[in-house]
Amino acid sequence: MSYQVVSFNHKNCEQESREKLAFTLDEQKVMLEKLTGFDFIDEAYIVSTCNRVEIVIATRDNFSSYHAILGLLSLKSGLSFYELKKMDGRYDDAAAIFHIFSVVSSLESLVIGESQITGQVKEAYRFSFHNKTAGKKLNRVISYAVKCAAEVRNVTNISRYPLSIASVAVTQAHKIYGDNISGMVAVIIGAGDMGMIAAKNLLRLDCDVLLLGRNREKLEEKAKELGENVWIDTMDNLHKYINRYRLLFSATSAKGTIIDSSMIENDNLDRVWFDMAIPRDIDDMGLEKLQLFRIDDLKAISKENYALKEEQAIRAVDIVEKYRDEFFKWLRKLSIEPVIKEMRLQAKSSIEKELERAIKKKFVPKEYKENMEKMAEQMFNRFLHDATQNLRQCSSESNSIKRVDAIKDIFKITTDDVNASKYKKEHHVKGYE
Repeated sequence: MSYQVVSFNHKNCEQESREKLAFTLDEQKVMLEKLTGFDFIDEAYIVSTCNRVEIVIATRDNFSSYHAILGLLSLKSGLSFYELKKMDGRYDDAAAIFHIFSVVSSLESLVIGESQITGQVKEAYRFSFHNKTAGKKLNRVISYAVKCAAEVRNVTNISRYPLSIASVAVTQAHKIYGDNISGMVAVIIGAGDMGMIAAKNLLRLDCDVLLLGRNREKLEEKAKELGENVWIDTMDNLHKYINRYRLLFSATSAKGTIIDSSMIENDNLDRVWFDMAIPRDIDDMGLEKLQLFRIDDLKAISKENYALKEEQAIRAVDIVEKYRDEFFKWLRKLSIEPVIKEMRLQAKSSIEKELERAIKKKFVPKEYKENMEKMAEQMFNRFLHDATQNLRQCSSESNSIKRVDAIKDIFKITTDDVNASKYKKEHHVKGYE
């Protein structure tokens, strides 16, 4: 069994392509069912955020699974197989685990140290688990990844000033308006995580916040959570507000644009807009007095504090490498101990059968059965001692899983139903099932 990640992110894939690859929850469910429908893919989950689309799988054939993923993504996005192959990041086995741990620890984020990604990956696994397309194989990975991320946050200063795309956008707005931003009305479209982060940061700058969305009840709950200086309205009045207020932040899950040039009534109004959505919420406007920032535009802004975060990221990489090594050490141990146990059970079963046969044929008196059984078990234990010690020793070697698989084939041993908790001991035991 192997792990594989196929990643399209802000480092290797332009925003236009990421928009085509992005998944709604319904699309995720369909894709996950197709992926796990292949007999060589055991489990899968999909991370689909503003900055990345990643498919993470437990597979028995890295070559076949990679081509299956690109083929399905090509059908979904309209991008050709070869276009996808040029821009993807493929990670197998140890590289896949290192990448997952780095992503969850926010080392691969557009803004290093932001905290959203940990929850997004956990939620991606939960969604897949509830749809029966992910289970214990990927749960083990997520468990270690979350613990790794916690240590990265605790040991380094990488999240001391946590930033998300939304907070970077607010920082840029503050730079443009300076102290004049205090008292301004900021229109926020969308009451999801991005919108709420933007709202909280704007309120700290003494802005008033107008929160727009489709569900009034949800908007009322969010407004109550945010506190004073927040009012709400529905999307029905969007055209009115974009012609009244200068500052706008948009982060919806709409499949297409929600603002276009036909909605503009006053093109003399100086506007500063931030489109934080994938796919984009705001169409290309062609307005002279509009400063429009999209997600990829915020990359340059986020680099201002990059040097400090990069220094902390170097320390964080050491932590990620440690957790990757611990994970594989535990994984190899998990594959070996059940095999050793099953080998001994097979030996015990053989002793019992042969002893019963010997007694039945009068080769051994019945009253000698207990002593003969103990002696035979000790002989088999002595015979298996060196072999089992060598198996345990090889758990530190990278190719041990192949050796163990060979032994399982020889002895016809199956460990699919092994209880991992028996072998975790000092390692992380919390899962997300």
